[in-house]
Amino acid sequence: MKYDVVIAGGGFAGAYCAKVLGRALGREGVRRVALIAESNVLVFQPMLAEVAGSALLSYDVVNPLRQFCRNVDVLQGVIERVDWAARRLSLNGGRFTRDHMVEFRHLVLALGSVTDLGKVPGMADYGWPMRTVSDALRLRSAVINRLEEANLVEDETVRARLLTFVVVGGGYTGVETAGQLLDFLREVRALYANLREARVRVVLVHSRAHLLEEIGQKLGDYAQRVLEKRGMEVRLNSRVTEVTAGRVMLETGRFIEAHTIISTVGNAPNPVVLDVCRQIAVEAVKGRVPVEPVMRVAGQRNLWVIGDCAQVPWTDRGEVKIAPPTAQFAVRQGKQLGENLARVLRAEDGARRASAGNEKADTAPLFPAAPGGAAPAGAKLRPFSYRYMGQLATVGEREAVAEVFGFRFSGFFAWWLWRTIYIAKLPSIVKRLRVTVDWTFDFFFPRDVSVVAPPPEDVVRTVHVSEGEALFERGNKARAYFIVRQGSVTMTDAANARELLEAGSVIDGDWVSPDGNWRATAVTNETTDLLILRGKAMEMLRHDLKLVRRGPDAARHHGFQG
Repeated sequence: MKYDVVIAGGGFAGAYCAKVLGRALGREGVRRVALIAESNVLVFQPMLAEVAGSALLSYDVVNPLRQFCRNVDVLQGVIERVDWAARRLSLNGGRFTRDHMVEFRHLVLALGSVTDLGKVPGMADYGWPMRTVSDALRLRSAVINRLEEANLVEDETVRARLLTFVVVGGGYTGVETAGQLLDFLREVRALYANLREARVRVVLVHSRAHLLEEIGQKLGDYAQRVLEKRGMEVRLNSRVTEVTAGRVMLETGRFIEAHTIISTVGNAPNPVVLDVCRQIAVEAVKGRVPVEPVMRVAGQRNLWVIGDCAQVPWTDRGEVKIAPPTAQFAVRQGKQLGENLARVLRAEDGARRASAGNEKADTAPLFPAAPGGAAPAGAKLRPFSYRYMGQLATVGEREAVAEVFGFRFSGFFAWWLWRTIYIAKLPSIVKRLRVTVDWTFDFFFPRDVSVVAPPPEDVVRTVHVSEGEALFERGNKARAYFIVRQGSVTMTDAANARELLEAGSVIDGDWVSPDGNWRATAVTNETTDLLILRGKAMEMLRHDLKLVRRGPDAARHHGFQG
């Protein structure tokens, strides 16, 4: 597959770039331009929190890329690697279409960042990210399932953990997710007979001194006051150092007992972008590639970078700045680069016809040899320019904060402004109508607590447990087996006899009584990583797994030899 232009990334920047190019090239754009995206939809990120809070349906915040980007070949897949010297990339399209090679003449990198929760121990195992529609739907289901569990239990300590929800990160996504979550919980709690008098906690943890620092201290502090007035706990200057199944450990040494942790932080540079930078000997500061004002990498005639992974120079009222990684800038960059690339392609077509002759134009190669240097003659590229409009963030319960053209608003008017502007920015009329209808219903009807699909069961998963936490207690039903990967666990039976299980040990059926309950209590002695086996994996370990070699004291302790 060969294209004049390959756009890597289906977010705002990449999608709008493809849309403009497709419109400029017409029907021939399908064979000349490809948009590569991991998902076949454009996600309207600012409204993800409303999906998690059950205020909007998932289909309200997505638009099919094949409908949005007309006259462009949309390829769904994950880019494994870009070979810049050969002008081609390797695409993983799925289970049966791996290692598919795509060649290009011009490459547009619009890949943004990736989620990396591994910087905080345990966050990857227990934290719920908020980047995609799937993330929002999974979080919504998890929150409702916590309510269902809390409605069953009588133990107040267990119920308190089930009804405590911790949101990590005080930026736009964190504040809006926390606000929506609080609205949802307060509204639907009355549907649960045993929770009407129970305390529901939403804790927002932020490592800096003010919320929403992108929008300014004054409005960030106002957002904090509104959230706290509504009952949310806001903890500033607090950094999360560790997460377990039931605790969020803070840098101060204190912890919050909770079973649901939402992470809106943990962005990391895209490895594909970093690899391209390595190949062309360009340094990407914090994962953002420095580019010229026309959004092309200096010294690289055919490499363009836009969106969150680009450092695009931007003149704001006479002052040169770097465009911030926000949606409004990504949209404008995508549109303007699409116009620039259309000019480049027209100029290259003209040069090709002039060199090959009109009668040979149709047989000229798709990738003709081109001299280095600037754009072809006749291609006048426009530098990036944009009039900054401002920023908005909703804090729930029909209140928001906004900064528009230098004017600051808060309260109900800011909330109305937030909804009006974002409805206007939705990519299609159909989506605008659907969101308007859903928001109208939200005034009169309660939010939906339906969970259509049960949460998937991970038959094998890793867990991170802090010192002194109980894996299970004697008499509990044995629903999983454990392999100690790192750390140690003390087993205490009914006679108060103790045994130390170190790394490599297996906690399986030898510790289970005939009625299926654990014969001992398991408590970690230190920070411990374990492998949990459930369902089919548990049955395999019990009956068929031959990798466990029992020693002479197998009745009490055995190691996983491998």
